[in-house]
Amino acid sequence: MSFRLYNTLSKEKEIFEPVVPGKVGIYVCGPTVYKDSHIGHAVGPVIFDALKKYLSYKGYQVKLVINITDVDDKLIIEAQRLGISIEDLARQVSANYFEAMEKLGVNSIDVYPRATDHIGHIIKLIQRLGENEAAYEVDGDVYFDITKCRDYGKLSHRRSEDQMEGTRDLAGAGKRNTSDFALWKKSADDEIGWDSPWGRGRPGWHIECSAMSMEYLGETFDIHGGGMDLIFPHHENEIAQTETATSKPFVKYWMHNGLTRIKTKQTSGDWSEEKMSKSLGNVRTLKELLAEYPPETIRFFLLSTHYRRPIDFSDEAIVATQKGMMTIYRLLERVARITDEDVYAHACDVAKMEQVAQSDDDKQLRDAVTGGQLRYLEALDDDFNTAGGIAVIFELCTRLNRYIDQQRLELQENPSAKALALEAARMISTLGKIIGLLEKPLEKADSGAGDELAGELMELLIELRRDAKTNKNYQLADTIRDRLKQLNIALEDRPDGTGWRKE
Repeated sequence: MSFRLYNTLSKEKEIFEPVVPGKVGIYVCGPTVYKDSHIGHAVGPVIFDALKKYLSYKGYQVKLVINITDVDDKLIIEAQRLGISIEDLARQVSANYFEAMEKLGVNSIDVYPRATDHIGHIIKLIQRLGENEAAYEVDGDVYFDITKCRDYGKLSHRRSEDQMEGTRDLAGAGKRNTSDFALWKKSADDEIGWDSPWGRGRPGWHIECSAMSMEYLGETFDIHGGGMDLIFPHHENEIAQTETATSKPFVKYWMHNGLTRIKTKQTSGDWSEEKMSKSLGNVRTLKELLAEYPPETIRFFLLSTHYRRPIDFSDEAIVATQKGMMTIYRLLERVARITDEDVYAHACDVAKMEQVAQSDDDKQLRDAVTGGQLRYLEALDDDFNTAGGIAVIFELCTRLNRYIDQQRLELQENPSAKALALEAARMISTLGKIIGLLEKPLEKADSGAGDELAGELMELLIELRRDAKTNKNYQLADTIRDRLKQLNIALEDRPDGTGWRKE
């Protein structure tokens, strides 16, 4: 099956054919670094990091660029409020953002260009527009003449007049058309600015992304991504100014991810939803979330929804995701314990599965695994449906757990069945790795003195519960189990003994 993507420009799924065969360029609008990033700022990077990993798996050479907006009205206002320089504010917020991305496994980004490092490229692009009579100066401000773009609105199907709503641009006196947007803004004496042919100033929002994307990916590239709230006016204006400057198609495929919504339970028991936004004051920062939940949980949560659908965030949703995710990790841990092998170290050996599958049960598991692999890849090929792919992984886990129980692999020696179970588990890990999941066992807590003591205390409680059951004191045994559950510690009664884990 060919890889297909939904193109916002055409409003339909299209077979993916890169501009240059075998190579893919992707540009994603990143954060404006004036306040700590929230989970909504992780959606795009996680999705497009996973997309790059998948395209690389398919054999493409991929370059992924995510920009950093480090000069903007919001940065100026926030820096003044805090009494620090814009540079220091941008540096601090960027550092926190990069730390969060590293924890979330967003490790395939090739370039994080900063707007302030590309002022020269921005000025040259504005000059090109001036040469095409599409840019004009008014008292130190430079505007794009929207009448020079004949097909304005082809991405959003909105009129140019609509961009007066929700745009960051200042109204500006002396503009030719009310919808003309700023390419360069005159800086006040006490504001950040750079010398230019039009005087001291700073770039407009839209021109930054056009200049940076072309610098790293060329005048026409494959995929431009971002949140759906950027379709208009930001991406529409990028298209207008870039294609007017170059007379070439700017981007072949436009990918837009759904926005993050906060779900809040009301006193009536109903749930309300609203867009997550710094301006609404309803954000949970990535730093806060990563202190509460494993980063694998957050990445799993973000990829468990199709990228074009809204992500409904709540602590209940995160906890539910973590419980589901842990069923996969527990299975992989179970297979590792049964086989005494590292499940994550190697990819699945399908040929070995063919060799060791002997009984009808073996062959049914083999077919389920190889069929699951096909369905997983088909899901990703169909508009990068990671949610559908993850659903396949859960199905394989259910099937493998059932096989282990049927064959009683924790109680008896069956080398061929154990080898088959190992390869099936490795297939589950292999599929997850394609999009940056299930790459290694979940990290244990640091093994300091406190953790050693906790382990010893758990062994003592398990022993007390075992003695209680032996003496038919089932009430005490159940009390120990239930009280531990209240502390988010689950006991697992296995054929080879009782184990425990944190939930």
